[in-house]
Amino acid sequence: MNSNQIIIFASGSGSNAENIINYFSNKSPNYKWLIYTNNPKARVIERAKKLQIDYRIFTKDELYSGSILNCINSLNPKLIILAGFLLKFPVEIINVYNKKIINIHPALLPKYGGKGMYGINVHKAIIKNKEEVSGITIHYVSKKYDEGPVIFQKELKINSSYTPNDLANKIHDLEMKYFPKIIENLLNL
Repeated sequence: MNSNQIIIFASGSGSNAENIINYFSNKSPNYKWLIYTNNPKARVIERAKKLQIDYRIFTKDELYSGSILNCINSLNPKLIILAGFLLKFPVEIINVYNKKIINIHPALLPKYGGKGMYGINVHKAIIKNKEEVSGITIHYVSKKYDEGPVIFQKELKINSSYTPNDLANKIHDLEMKYFPKIIENLLNL
């Protein structure tokens, strides 16, 4: 694909989306960004406006009816990034864009993945189970939650005094550091 279009799907604050876009702001080639969100109150919208990035708000029905797939097809994206996107991604989109859709997960998959395992839920479970290590996983999106081929993992040793919020902050730091770099590597393949 010759397109420089990159689409980010986000449901929440959009800190990863903003970090990724800023990382690429002075790099070549000049990528064209579009943010999709299913949450009309998501902070990612404010971030998109601040960055002067186009964004679209969509409904669950639009996502699963094929209308979002049609929009994506018209853009011919080089990559689709899920960054804090909480809905199950449609199989129809995954089939068309196999190995072009990536996700970041706040744990070392396959542990602590699957439906309902996102954000603070993951960190609470890890602390409750007294795990000694956590981390991040960047992976291709497949038909099942958090089961696509792993692209990159980075471990973090857990201090026994960590609360779930402490762990969340440490994991977020890893996401900020590594997600844009891994995306850059994928774009240069």
